Amino acid sequence: MRHTSYFESIDIAQLSDQYPPGRLFLDRFAGMSLDELRALQSARLQKVLARAAQLPFYRRLWGAAGADHRDVTRIDELHRLPAFGKREIMDSIERFPPFGDHHGRDIPVDGKLLPMMLHATSGTTGRPQPLLYGPKTREVHKLLLARAYLLQGLTPQDVVHSVYGHGPVNGGHYIREAVVHHTGAVFFPAGTGVETPSLKQVEFMQAFGATVIVGFADYIKRLADVAREAGLEPGRDLPVRMISGHLAKDARHSLSQAWGGAELYDWYGVGDTGIIATEGPDHDGMHVLEDAHWMEVCDVDTGQPIDAPGERGDMIISCLFSDEVFPMVRFNTHDVTEYLPGESGLGLPFRRIEGFLGRSDNMVKLRGINVYPQALSSILADMPGFRGEYLCVVAAVGGREQMTVRIECSDPATDALRERYGSELKRRLGVEVGVELVAVQSLAALTGVEVRQKPIRLIDERG
Repeated sequence: MRHTSYFESIDIAQLSDQYPPGRLFLDRFAGMSLDELRALQSARLQKVLARAAQLPFYRRLWGAAGADHRDVTRIDELHRLPAFGKREIMDSIERFPPFGDHHGRDIPVDGKLLPMMLHATSGTTGRPQPLLYGPKTREVHKLLLARAYLLQGLTPQDVVHSVYGHGPVNGGHYIREAVVHHTGAVFFPAGTGVETPSLKQVEFMQAFGATVIVGFADYIKRLADVAREAGLEPGRDLPVRMISGHLAKDARHSLSQAWGGAELYDWYGVGDTGIIATEGPDHDGMHVLEDAHWMEVCDVDTGQPIDAPGERGDMIISCLFSDEVFPMVRFNTHDVTEYLPGESGLGLPFRRIEGFLGRSDNMVKLRGINVYPQALSSILADMPGFRGEYLCVVAAVGGREQMTVRIECSDPATDALRERYGSELKRRLGVEVGVELVAVQSLAALTGVEVRQKPIRLIDERG
C-alpha cells in the first residue's frame, strides 16, 4: 500500500475554491438560497458518512444504537445517528492504544494511505486526548480561520501578535499557518505567558508595531495591565486596532477600553473541529460556517435538537469536510450556546449563535438553577474594581451545595461592595452565591491565567 506525502494528498487550489476565504466567501454564499445550501451540505455529508462507516469506532457506536448511516440521506436527518464525545474517544484509546480506532490512518483512501498529524489536549484535568488530523482537514481548518480573520478586517498591512500556545495543543500552530498562508499579514508567535513572559510580550508588541492581537480574552486583558504597569498606554504606545479571539459577551467593553478602544471580534471552535463560527463586520452574533459544519444545538438532558432561538443547549458538530483520517460525525463539544433570531445582516443563509455560554460538563446545579462558571465574566465585567480574574469554589455544606465566587478586586473589599457583587450575581444567576473579594493577582496560581489557554474557573470540593 502506497503512503502519500502531505502535499501529494491535497489540492490546495481546489480546497480554496470549495471553502473560499476573504471576499470570495461573501461572493459565493451571500444571497444563496437555503435549499441550495442544504443540497451542498447533504452532498458533502454523504462522503463523510461513507468514510466514517469504514472505521471500527463508528460501526461500534452506530451498531450499539441500532442506527444505520444509510438511513441518513439529507443533512437534517443526521440526528438519527448517535452523538459521541470525549468519553467515547478516550474509551477508544483505552481499547486500542495509543491512538484508538476512531481514525483511518491505516485504512486507505482511493488506494492510498494518508499522513496523520498528532496534537493533544493539555491533559491538565486527566489523561491527554490525542487530536488527529489528515491533510485535507488541516488545510480546511486554516482556510476557514483565514476566512474569519479576513471577514473581520485583517489586512496584509497588519502585524499580528498571537498569544496562543505552541506546545502539544493545536491552537497556535494552525492559527500561525492560517495567517501566514492565507492572509498576507505579518505574524508573531509570542505564545502563552510561560513561553514568553508577559512583560517581554509587551516589549515585542512595541518593538514590532503590533496592530492586531489574537488569543483568549483573559490573557489579552492581562497584557493590557502589564503594559500600563510598564508605563505604556495601550492604544497610544501600543497601537492595537483589532482583537480577535474568544470573548465573554458582556466583558467586551472593558477589554476594548483596556486596549484603547480596539475593535473586538469573537469566534468559536474546538481542537477537534477547528473554527466553527465567527463574528463578522456586522457584530450581530456568530455566523456558523455552514458550508463546512453542521451544528445542532441539543438539550443537555435529552440530547434532542433545539430549533427555537433563545433556548440553550450543547453544540453537537459534524464536519462536512472530514472524509479522510478522522471523520467527525455528531461530536458533542459540551459547550453551550443558543441560536439567534432573525436573518444575517451579511445576506448569508447561515444560522447565527450567541457564542460560547459555558460548558454543560462543568455546570453546577444550585437549588435547581444551572450555573456555568465560565460564563460569569460577563456578569462581573462592569462591577467596580473587577480586574478580570475570578474562581468559583463549590462545596457541600450541611448537606447542601454552595458556591463561593472569589473575585480579584482593586477597590477596598468593604461589606457594601461584597453585598453589591452578591446582589448582582443573584439577580443575573437566579440563585444566591457567596462572594469573597481578594487581592489583584492572588488567584493566578489557581486559575493558571498566565500559563493556560483557558483559565480554570471552577474548583469542586464536594469530593
